[in-house]
Amino acid sequence: MQIAAKARYLALACSAGAVAFACVTAASAAMYKWTDANGRVVYSDQPPPDGVKAEMIGPAPPPANPNATREMANKEAELKKRQMDRADADAKAQKDQAQSQQRRDLCLVVRGKIKDIEGGAQVYSYNDKGERVIADDAGRKAEIAKLRESETKFCGSST
Repeated sequence: MQIAAKARYLALACSAGAVAFACVTAASAAMYKWTDANGRVVYSDQPPPDGVKAEMIGPAPPPANPNATREMANKEAELKKRQMDRADADAKAQKDQAQSQQRRDLCLVVRGKIKDIEGGAQVYSYNDKGERVIADDAGRKAEIAKLRESETKFCGSST
């Protein structure tokens, strides 16, 4: 049984070798070009009939770079990655800019409130009945202290 398997393997290997050889020789075979009696241009790997003027054409040139397709795909993938990275960076920069603008706006609001309270504006809150209660000096100082904390948070420092 092992001898039969080896014989089949050898026959298969020989067949594959013969096919490969035929492909290589066919690819490197000379090509002929001529014009027949009807005026048609004929291309063939067989020489033309006697008395016909033929031009011998070489085989097709091999590809310049056999890995060109793979390299092009890799370059396209790298380009897409760079574009995605750039888009992500742009989105992050816009988000950071929006947050920065929001902080500047809040800083201006907090500083405006501090200035108003220090300038004598009334500070009030509402009690359980919904009535407005004006804060005394301790309440004003407490409100200014809270606003100073917010100023430090949004403005980076207090003035």
